[in-house]
Amino acid sequence: MPGTSNGAARARPTGRPVVGITAALERSRYAVWERDAVLIARTYVDIVLDAGGVPVLLPPVVGSAHAVDRVDAVLLSGGRDVAPDRYGAAPHPATGVTHPDRDGAELAVLDRALELGLPVLGVCRGAQALNVARGGTLHQHVAGHRQSEPATTPTHAVALAPSSRLAQIAGATELVVNSFHHQAVDAPGAGLRVVGRASDGGVEAIEDTARPFVIGVQWHAETLPAHAPLFAALVAAAAGGEARTLRAA
Repeated sequence: MPGTSNGAARARPTGRPVVGITAALERSRYAVWERDAVLIARTYVDIVLDAGGVPVLLPPVVGSAHAVDRVDAVLLSGGRDVAPDRYGAAPHPATGVTHPDRDGAELAVLDRALELGLPVLGVCRGAQALNVARGGTLHQHVAGHRQSEPATTPTHAVALAPSSRLAQIAGATELVVNSFHHQAVDAPGAGLRVVGRASDGGVEAIEDTARPFVIGVQWHAETLPAHAPLFAALVAAAAGGEARTLRAA
């Protein structure tokens, strides 16, 4: 288990897997103050709780990667654009405000999670960060992929590779998803396979083919009740023996 130096299992007081969720740093007003705040949409927290996990926030600051040794899975949340210099590109005119501190902290969290063999799920920006961490690139602007409907409303179909882990979890080779992105995976990173595409050919899902559970999805699955099995699978992978076997080896 993580957090031990001798390979002995770390006891969980609750018996439930702990899922570290990466958070954003944004200016926020609360009570009588307006300050920088570490924020995450509650939908991420609730869906992990509903899946049987214990959510903990990983703030976008130097040192967050050390906390990865104390969790059983990592959920990379959505947010602002990944800075183009992280994948060797010049900024596109449509690229939004970036957060270099978050990029650095989140990529360090991801590196540590992969080093430990933890299950990882990336959502929207999280999928893009996963791809960039593996040396992949991004389309900095994709028009027509931000819906006006609420996040709980799916608006387009994604075709899944039949042999993918994602299709296995979904029990289907097609999902109907929502869409709130303007960037997307371009060239897949090392060891990553494209396993989901929209009807226009855009990349919607990637997986690490050599690991039991490292998945990135472009849509905001945490807001779609029908996609709860994806988070249940993340928690189940965190509770199971596959990831811990990698760490103990």
